[in-house]
Amino acid sequence: MAFDNRRPDRVAEAIREEVARFLSDGVKDPRVRGIVTVTGVDVTRDLRHAKVFVSVLGDDAARGETFEGLAAVASHLRGHLGRALRLRAAPEIEFRNDTSIAHAARIETLLEQIQREREEKPEPHADGEAADGNGERAAGEPPNGSAG
Repeated sequence: MAFDNRRPDRVAEAIREEVARFLSDGVKDPRVRGIVTVTGVDVTRDLRHAKVFVSVLGDDAARGETFEGLAAVASHLRGHLGRALRLRAAPEIEFRNDTSIAHAARIETLLEQIQREREEKPEPHADGEAADGNGERAAGEPPNGSAG
């Protein structure tokens, strides 16, 4: 029997949806707080291990506590996944921090900062003089921008 290469991808997507549902319904562990977003799941070919990538909003202390809480509920979540997805052997769950959302937010902030700086900077005129209209050139600069 040929191995179905798409099955791990399908199981990973089903796990991602089920973990997201599990976390949104409210985890009983008080350490899991704030907004936890499941961004992806990697499953081994034999479906025995799953790395669940999550993004946690909050400071480093809250993020650390949330990951401790997630590690504590992983065994309970494993049983829940086995029943919900009707898997013969539910995969062992390992939560990993996904920094891609924070990285994207940082890039967005930097782009907005660059845009603001460009808007604040005076626009040069077509003849190369500054927009302040004083018409002065730097010492030694040829008139009309010609290299003379």
